[in-house]
Amino acid sequence: MSAPFPLRVECHAGYRGDEEPRAFTLGERRFAVEEIIDRWLEPRNRYFKVRADDGRTFILRHDSVADGWDLAALVRQV
Repeated sequence: MSAPFPLRVECHAGYRGDEEPRAFTLGERRFAVEEIIDRWLEPRNRYFKVRADDGRTFILRHDSVADGWDLAALVRQV
């Protein structure tokens, strides 16, 4: 089953080699990541709470096993 809005994430490998989201495209709309507010790990997933260039806050989830991204939550709308 596919998600209603396809999510593509553009990443940058930091000094430790861990990838961080720099931008993401949700459906037809591209968002630049202005700030990574928080990040945390679970055994299978990495989460990034980010502020996008439109002022909204999103939580992006990276499934480390499947190597895929999805939108875990829209935390705050403008």
